[in-house]
Amino acid sequence: MPSLIQQIFTRRMLVALLMGFSCGLPLLLTISLLQAWMKEEGVDLTVIGLMALVGLPYTFKFLWAPLLDRYTLPFLGRRRGWLLCAQVLLAGAIVGLGLTQPAAQPMLVAFMALLVTFFSASQDIVVDAYRREDLSDEELGLGSSLYVNGYRVGMLLASGGGLLLADHMSFSAVYLIMAACMLPGIITTLLCHEPPAAQGTPQTLKEAVIEPFVEYFKRSGALWMLAFVLLYKLGDSMASAMTMPFYLDIGFSKTEVGAVVKLFGFWATVAGGLAGGVIMLKWGIRLSLWVFGVLQAVSTAGFAVLASLGPQVPALGAVIAFENLASGMGTAAFLAFMATLTNKRFTATQYALLSSLIGIPRVLASAPTGWMAKSLGWQGFFIFCTLIAIPGLLLLMKFAPLGKKGAAQEQEAS
Repeated sequence: MPSLIQQIFTRRMLVALLMGFSCGLPLLLTISLLQAWMKEEGVDLTVIGLMALVGLPYTFKFLWAPLLDRYTLPFLGRRRGWLLCAQVLLAGAIVGLGLTQPAAQPMLVAFMALLVTFFSASQDIVVDAYRREDLSDEELGLGSSLYVNGYRVGMLLASGGGLLLADHMSFSAVYLIMAACMLPGIITTLLCHEPPAAQGTPQTLKEAVIEPFVEYFKRSGALWMLAFVLLYKLGDSMASAMTMPFYLDIGFSKTEVGAVVKLFGFWATVAGGLAGGVIMLKWGIRLSLWVFGVLQAVSTAGFAVLASLGPQVPALGAVIAFENLASGMGTAAFLAFMATLTNKRFTATQYALLSSLIGIPRVLASAPTGWMAKSLGWQGFFIFCTLIAIPGLLLLMKFAPLGKKGAAQEQEAS
């Protein structure tokens, strides 16, 4: 059996990390960086707000995912062919967005931003499918954690790095640099191997659209698993929606928040994701979901403790370290588990649908969090967010019991 070091430092893990970077990079190019550019150009705030709609392809990517399961391009194979096309077109769209003029051409800016999000979402579809098909079930936990960490580094480069560069050069030049940063992902696609296609892949478009749903809902406990996907990180998402107003309201300065929450917190999240991946190699995904889920809930309760202590920087650092470590571990286990739910015949479609579902509770449940914080107070609000994590944990008893009986569930979709 390979050692832990040998399991971590493999070609497949490096590919997962680099593909994560390539997927994380484009996300904020159409959000925070574009918003900063439009604000600098004097674009009306209403128009800037409406630009959020260009992110819709990330929500509806499951609509064209069946095409990527059904058709294979005549080069590089079923996954790498589509991935290379998505990445090259994405880099071109980023260049195109950088060559627009936000104040004079708002509609063109919106169109180019929409192309960026469409090709970015398409890249996400194929990368998720590739990771599931390239890694064994035992490797999915660590591979997912490295993917998430690469994703976060890509986001940091696009947002923080992009804004720093924009102080010294034009935004157009920044977008050209960001387009060039897609090269590592393109090179990775060209050099990595094509994972073997599962037997019984869709032979018609009808099969590609209908069979993924039929196959999934034939499984025992299918609805319980969907409910778990919706609820597992619900408390964590609700708490996160109000943390920034919370920090400022109880008396922390913006400098303290930026230094502790953003900088220190980023590396704590990265460490949590990596630790979660390593732990999953030893414990497996099911046990990790239990432990990391409990830690997520306890870490949310830490904000209630911070509310009673007030603006103490050491306490803030401790709460942020614990919360981000737990969240990083929980996210890695959650993504790995979602991958095990997919059938390798329709990986792209089923994973795209599941990942789209994650956004539903995050948006809907986060909407009333401001009213809840006002009504319950900060302590009451974070205690509620802690308790709302319990249903997701209880659902684990349905299909991932702690014992030998739960072991077969992870293999059911393979």
